[in-house]
Amino acid sequence: MSATGDIIVFLGPTLPREEAAACLDATYLPPAEQGALAQAVRDYRPRAVVLIDGSFARVPAVRHKEILWALAQGIPVFGAASMGALRAAELGAVGMQGHGFIYRWYALTPFADDDEVAVAMMPAELGAGALSEALINIRLTLRAARRAGIVSREQQRALEAAARATYFIDRQYPAIIAHARLALTGPARAGLDRFAEWWPDNSVDQKRTDARGLLRRLATAPDLLRPLAHRPVFRMTEAFAHDLDAAGLRPDDFLR
Repeated sequence: MSATGDIIVFLGPTLPREEAAACLDATYLPPAEQGALAQAVRDYRPRAVVLIDGSFARVPAVRHKEILWALAQGIPVFGAASMGALRAAELGAVGMQGHGFIYRWYALTPFADDDEVAVAMMPAELGAGALSEALINIRLTLRAARRAGIVSREQQRALEAAARATYFIDRQYPAIIAHARLALTGPARAGLDRFAEWWPDNSVDQKRTDARGLLRRLATAPDLLRPLAHRPVFRMTEAFAHDLDAAGLRPDDFLR
């Protein structure tokens, strides 16, 4: 357990931990799942919580209610890049603070799909590294390739359609290029060879950029870490008590 007053950061495939630690001195925990944020606040009593990565699919995702509970304790909660950007866009009205391009895009885009930031990841015990590409990174890469004259509009659309049609755990550039070839003919199909050579050195990783930006911002702006002056109202509900119990936590501990 860390010393009281640390900053807690939930981090996984978005940014290597060594790179994150060079940006911000903090206690780094694996991607958050249901109950993880509430437990970290209870156990560490942090100055602030940063949510970048979260687990989902194989386990329940981090709940909105536990973020609300942390905010009600006066603890600033920040989000960026991945699950953090999603939750910050959803909870901005009650005080969660978002950062970066992806957060702003979610905040301004009604009904935007969670799938945009989803990636497959290694187990936390192996470092939670990424095993696939995020759709939003792919779409930004394709936009950059179009602007650089690497792909035509037709090729860009075929590649993006292939990426969208691919399940998130299987999204990788070679597979997407192979699928796009099936939708194109003639010179447009052959022209994908240029993109295949271009993307390894030029692909956009907006998730990484946003995560790094938030950590650097917190390292240089200590005023952001002050206890919240305006705290949302928190009320225990039967559903949240059930979630805590399912995560191995005692609901009574969160009524104090």
